[in-house]
Amino acid sequence: MDIISQLQEQVNTIAAITFNAFGTLQRDAPPVQLSPNYPEPPATTTAVDDATPFPEQPKQLSAGLVKAAKQFDALVAALPLSEGGEEAQLKRIAQLQVENDLVGQELQKQLEAAEKELKQVQELFGQAADSCLNMKKPE
Repeated sequence: MDIISQLQEQVNTIAAITFNAFGTLQRDAPPVQLSPNYPEPPATTTAVDDATPFPEQPKQLSAGLVKAAKQFDALVAALPLSEGGEEAQLKRIAQLQVENDLVGQELQKQLEAAEKELKQVQELFGQAADSCLNMKKPE
């Protein structure tokens, strides 16, 4: 897998860890009284499948997120440096655009030839179908 694909995969991993962390914290966090003007929230006794006590969960979730972020940073550090600076990059982009234009022109010629051939095949098919329809059954 190339480095860009690895970076994309790592971003997806970070997003998944983040969503899971928020969801877990939202699900398992004990209720808190927001203001003394509001009544005390009721105590919830939800059965959690995870055997990890709530105070340890944020630590574990944040450790996983930090680990994924460090892996991402390592992948970014492994990216090749641009050679020659911005001017060389612009020159390379111009070369690629010229190459792209040439390939595009060739593809356009091939498309036109294919459309011409398709039209011929359609005409021949129409002629064959007409011939078949005009045939009489032997008596």
